[in-house]
Amino acid sequence: MTTATQLFAHWQQVRRVLIETANKFTEADLSFAPFEGAWTVGQILCHIADAEEGWFQYVIHRQYEKWPDQFTPANYLTLAAIQQGWAEVHTRTEAYLDTLPLEDLDQIILTPWGSNFSLNWIIWHVIEHEIHHRGELSLILGMLGREGLDV
Repeated sequence: MTTATQLFAHWQQVRRVLIETANKFTEADLSFAPFEGAWTVGQILCHIADAEEGWFQYVIHRQYEKWPDQFTPANYLTLAAIQQGWAEVHTRTEAYLDTLPLEDLDQIILTPWGSNFSLNWIIWHVIEHEIHHRGELSLILGMLGREGLDV
């Protein structure tokens, strides 16, 4: 029998490569913005945890009164701190997926802002979001003259 953890197992590969990509940055790079008005590397890295926590703990589980706002460069000053934040958030997500019956994936979630999404859509959206920003970070590495993703 397939479990939700097995269905979304590709996320482990996505996360592994995200961590490899993040490890190519230096602490000084956290304040780098690729163009005026763009998010810094630190903001992008924090946003990955913010989005996962927001979708799972705010939208699905309603553990927060509003979208979480603790994942900011001011609260996560180093690459190690950011990666620790990712790990804490993702541990909660994985624990949820471990207990999620596949038949619940069709459940429609009414978001706090009034939109409806299936639970399946939300989970894939968060994975896709991580992939998107992983690619963005790889591009920024190239702008910094370093090797980006090669997967």
